[in-house]
Amino acid sequence: MSAEAEPGMTDMSDEHVRHVRLPADRRTPAAARALVRSVLAEADLEELLNEALLLTTELSTNAVEHARTELDIEVVADRTGLTVTVSDFAAGPVDELVVGVRNDSDEITEVAERGRGLLLVDHFASRWGTTYLPTGKGVWFRLDRHDAVPPERPTAVAEAHSPLTGAAPNGDDAAHGAPSAAAMSELMQTSPDPYAEDPLPEFATGLVTRLAEMVGAAGGVIRLDRGDGQGTQVLGRYGRQPRDDNELIRVPLAVHRPYAGELELDAAPSAYARPLALLAAERLSLHLENDRLRRADVRRSAWLTFLAEASELLAQSLDVELTMALIPQLVVPRLGQWCAVHTTDEWGRLRLAASSHADESVLPQLHKVLQETGPESVQARLREASRSASQVPLGAPMEGFAVPLIARGQRLGTLAVGRHQRHRHDPDEVSVLEDVARRAALAIENARIHAERRRVAQTLQQSLLPPVLPVVEGIGFAAEYVPTGDDAEVGGDFYDVVPLPDGRWLVVIGDVSGKGVQAAAVTGLVRDVIRVLVGDGKPLPEVLGRLNETLVERGGGRYCTLALAAVGPGGNGQLDVALHLAGHDRPVLLRGGGGATFVGTGGTALGLLDSIATPTAHIPLGPGDALIFYTDGVTERRRGRELFGTERLRDAAAPLAGYSADVTAARLRATAIGFSVEAPRDDIAILVLRNDAF
Repeated sequence: MSAEAEPGMTDMSDEHVRHVRLPADRRTPAAARALVRSVLAEADLEELLNEALLLTTELSTNAVEHARTELDIEVVADRTGLTVTVSDFAAGPVDELVVGVRNDSDEITEVAERGRGLLLVDHFASRWGTTYLPTGKGVWFRLDRHDAVPPERPTAVAEAHSPLTGAAPNGDDAAHGAPSAAAMSELMQTSPDPYAEDPLPEFATGLVTRLAEMVGAAGGVIRLDRGDGQGTQVLGRYGRQPRDDNELIRVPLAVHRPYAGELELDAAPSAYARPLALLAAERLSLHLENDRLRRADVRRSAWLTFLAEASELLAQSLDVELTMALIPQLVVPRLGQWCAVHTTDEWGRLRLAASSHADESVLPQLHKVLQETGPESVQARLREASRSASQVPLGAPMEGFAVPLIARGQRLGTLAVGRHQRHRHDPDEVSVLEDVARRAALAIENARIHAERRRVAQTLQQSLLPPVLPVVEGIGFAAEYVPTGDDAEVGGDFYDVVPLPDGRWLVVIGDVSGKGVQAAAVTGLVRDVIRVLVGDGKPLPEVLGRLNETLVERGGGRYCTLALAAVGPGGNGQLDVALHLAGHDRPVLLRGGGGATFVGTGGTALGLLDSIATPTAHIPLGPGDALIFYTDGVTERRRGRELFGTERLRDAAAPLAGYSADVTAARLRATAIGFSVEAPRDDIAILVLRNDAF
């Protein structure tokens, strides 16, 4: 609306007018204040600066927040005062001009309903009004100089339409201790210290102190319950403890759960006590909401970190029992007073697998309660949770709730958690516990799958090795076998000692390329073909040739290295050894009198070429002499970039001259394993043949 429509305007030649359009932006109130400040300076009206800036901020902020359209700011100053009009372009009904005078009565209900920002306008403005136009709505206020002659009182019709009906401008303000503009500005601009560790107590105390001094209250207190189990705490206090009677002003804080609180003020009835208490409570509530959101964000970040750490710990264990024992340790005491993990057996019954309590002395009582049966027992509730695959509350004496353990569609059992001593689980904690249950169930299932794979691998590996080595007079046999570090994987290394039809013994050690079930299948094939062919009396070169043909025809990219040694008695207590190497490392000949050398002639690995060459080497073994066979898991054992190697193996064998086959094999195994702290990357097989004749 234009300035001519407002009462109280004077000589137009002395006017200072500014008219700008500003966007609906958070910076608009600051721009509006700058405009008002410049006009006041031009008109020499600095005495109105505090009131004018405060009311301009309220009207422009209210328009930005609620209209969300561009704003027209019109500022008109003359010799007697200042008029500011804030207009928006929000659609609304057309209404007549509404004009009112400053209100000092106790009739403040309508003010609270319209918005407590109007309370400031009504308090400080000489008069103010609202107009509705087809293009939007405008709110204006007039501030007169303190030495100016007050304008005539508006007509009775205008008063009847005033939003704040009441007394004349110079009513009961002095009697009621009406606050000054400086005090109101200080109250509205008070903020917590951004650098303090916990600024809210000091801020709340300062806020209730200023509020009490403004309205003449004898005391005031702000109470807050953060919903963290600590109960209601005093956040700020002023003066004496508020009296518990009907005159006490109580204003609830506008905060969201789990926060709850109120402001109490021991103040005499006045026109501004309760509205100002509402203003102070709203300002405090804003900062409390920020505190709640900040704490919730920190808490959720902590929960995410906890879940990540829990997942990492659970993933590190592939042992079923260890995994289940770890779960209660993760939950107690952070997420509950006690925790119990039950698993489902093959008949569908729940079995207690692991438990924990914040107070270890209560564990026997917890176990007793968990074992009780009956329709209202904890066991019955756990069965319900497992059967329904949903969360089920637990009653006394072990209050809490149970969640099912489900992984890949399989019901594995339940996770029961007891509530904290001082508070119940909030929604965030419940969500975290459900997430822990999902991760725990997956970890248990992974551990079970790994255990089954390990059992299958061990069974398959054992089937590829002889259960015991034969006991032969005058000949010592000993073997050591170390599977790869992944005990759920089947290796391709094998050894065997087979009797020959002519009375000799055949020592076999081999290595099939690769690992896993396919390598194990080739290993079993090689072992069985050798046994069948030598059992038919075939010579060793023919055995190797036919085995090579079989592997080539089979294909699949698998090949095999072999060392075959036919050993039988010779003259003068010696043993005669016919050694055939098919791509395998040469064995170490350990003399009984000392010294170790490599013997044999290399040949072609099996399964690569259509024809092979496997020269025969005849080696006499005197009493105390030994042949040491091994696979590449020994020589290729790593320590960083360094390999154990064949030379180190020979040097390690040399001091073992004169020892039995068992001791020699065990010592070499220990030396190879001790070479590196890492688990073996490949299978280790050592086979010792010794002449035990005396």
